[in-house]
Formats: sequence, structure tokens, C-alpha cells
Amino acid sequence: MSGMDEAKVARIALTWLLEPGNRAVFRLVRQFGPVDALRRLCAGDVTDERLRAKAAARLGAGDPWQVASTAAEITERLGARLVTPEDSEWPAQLGHLERLTLAHADRRVDQEMAPPLCLWVRGGWDLGETLERSVAVVGSRAATAYGQHVAAGIGYGLADRGWTVVSGGAFGVDAAAHRGALNAGGRTVAVLACGVDRPYPVGNTALFDRIAEVGLLISEWPPGAEPLRPRFLIRNRVIAAVTAGTVLVEAAARSGATQTLRRALALNRPSMVVPGPVTSAMSVGAHELLREHPNARLVTGVPHILEEVGRIGVDLAPPARGPARPRDDLDDESALVLESVPRRGTVGPEVLAARAGLDLRTALRKLSMLEQLGLLVRRDDGYALPTAGVGRPGAGRVPGVPG
Repeated sequence: MSGMDEAKVARIALTWLLEPGNRAVFRLVRQFGPVDALRRLCAGDVTDERLRAKAAARLGAGDPWQVASTAAEITERLGARLVTPEDSEWPAQLGHLERLTLAHADRRVDQEMAPPLCLWVRGGWDLGETLERSVAVVGSRAATAYGQHVAAGIGYGLADRGWTVVSGGAFGVDAAAHRGALNAGGRTVAVLACGVDRPYPVGNTALFDRIAEVGLLISEWPPGAEPLRPRFLIRNRVIAAVTAGTVLVEAAARSGATQTLRRALALNRPSMVVPGPVTSAMSVGAHELLREHPNARLVTGVPHILEEVGRIGVDLAPPARGPARPRDDLDDESALVLESVPRRGTVGPEVLAARAGLDLRTALRKLSMLEQLGLLVRRDDGYALPTAGVGRPGAGRVPGVPG
């Protein structure tokens, strides 16, 4: 028999009895505790008629206490663990799901978004500590080469700066983000829509094993649970809630990844979108989110992301600028003199002064400075642009000159 306490076994049983996210079950547990809540559901002693009917139908498939005890034993054999709200490593930010509501929600998966009752975890890191500084990177399974490249770069950059990268472990953007974080030697967390013993998709098995070694695999479903389609949308609320912000890299018009960002928006979490080619079907959903939601921010890389989720006034993205050139810092008079030099041949200081509209003394002073910077060369018959150097249009960097 498992050494797990009765309250934890009851939480497993409740998760099996009704799918995670059920608000009525969550309220029942909060009011009576998990053990008494389970007993009431098994006895039909609840006022919610719909909840009573669902529980009664599920009870026909087995005894929830026995199912939960078996799941607890399997959990221990796997080397996994069950984390509940009573544990110190429980992520407190999951409690924000209590207030999560989506506008125009008519599907059950968009209505039933209560906090999880428990989480299965594979990996040695403390769950709460690992997720304290984390960012979700999500997107299309059928990602383009562009999307995978961007996701891998973001995953690497975030992990390299000490942030945990969270995603769903799917093909495409998810896998690229996980691998980017692993390549940086950082932590990454895969939030699954099935048991932690049967990661989906199977083609990512090696990736999941690596994540379990150096990061964490987590799930709301017990070992052996199948990756049923509705569970992916149920899972997405957890990705949005446990992270400091969510980045959408690529998403088609009907991509499930857009639902993760919508949940982040509803939670008032930083919600970011990486733009893609306007000709790509894999960018339609991402671009529509930017158009529909004023709070969604366009980001193009890690500096922008850290500005959204990092420390106010500290993690600011540098302004976008082209490559620095020595001539960028020239004063107006020096720039006029330099522009007055012909592309070919030499010219005397008197002619340059006249062309620039400066007195000869000022022109000579500016010519001397431009020569020191390597932007001009003095010859016997006047001044000329260097044959190789930054002073000549299209030329490269002069050794020893900052730029």
C-alpha cells in the first residue's frame, strides 16, 4: 500500500471522478476538505444536481478510493510525487485561477477553469521555486522553420538569464523552446495533458526524459491517463497561471496555443506575441490576437520579453539601432566638411571650407580631427577619403576606431 496520506489520496480520487478545473468540486473541497468532499460525492450528498449526476455516472467505472490508492502506488514506483496545495512547493499563483473568466465562454473547457486539486511531478527541483521566475513559450505544432528558430532562441536566451522556460512539450514551437532552454543549461518545465509516465507525443520521448532529468514534468492527471483532446485546453490554463508571462511565437487561425494566450490575458499577465510573415498561415492567429487585444504586446526577442516580465525600470530593452559608426558622433560642422570631400581624388582645405560654408580656420580644425579619426587622409595636394575605411560609403570598420 502507498504511504500517501488520506487527504492526498482523496484529491487523486476527486481528479479521477471529475475532470480537473471543475469549479463545483473545487468549492466543495474548499468548504469541506478533500476527504469529506469525496465522501459526499460518492453518497450523492451534494446540492448541485449536475455535479451529482456526473459523479454517479463515473462511479459506475470503479471505486474512486481504490483507483486513487493504485495511482498513489504507481506514482511512488515511478519516482514521481504528488504535490497539493498543502505542500510548501505548491505554486501559489495557481490560486489566481479562481478569478479566471473568459468573455463569451460557451464551452465547458472555457468555463471550468478552477485551480488544480493536485499535480503530479517528475524531477528533483522544487516546483514553486522553479516556477517563481518562469515564462511560457507556446505556439503551433506545425511550426515553420522561422517559428522553430525564434522559439529556440527565446528559450535559450531566457534560460541563459536564469528564467525557467515553460511549455507543453508538443512538436514545433513547444519542443524548440524546451530544447533552447536545455542547450543553455537552464531549467524547463513541460506541462502535460496526460500522465507523467506516458508523455505525448511519443516522438518527443527522449526530450521528456531529458526534461525530467534537469527540469520538471508536471500534470493534473494520474499516471496512465491518456492525452484526450479536451485535456490540452484544460491544461493550458495552468501554463498561463504558473508563469510570469506568456509568449506566443506562431499560431494558425484555430491554434490551441492562442487559447493559452487568451487565458494569460484574462489573468492580466504579460501577454506577448512574436510577429511573423504576413504571407504565412502560421501567423494568422498570432496577428489577430495583436489586433483584437490592446494589452497584447508585440515582442521580437528576449530583451522585449524581459522588459514585460522583469523588474520595473531595470530589465529595459535597449532601443533598436543600426550598427554604430564613427561618423554618427560627428558635430554638424565636421559632418559638413566630410560630406564635401569628393568620392575620388583630393581637394584642398580652401575649397573644402568654401563647399562647407565655413571659415578656413574652422575647416582646418575639423579636417585635423577627421584625419585623427581615420575618416580622411592628408596627401601632398589636399585631403581624400581613405581607400579602405569607414569614412568611405559602404566601407568597413577602421582598426582602433570604436564602432
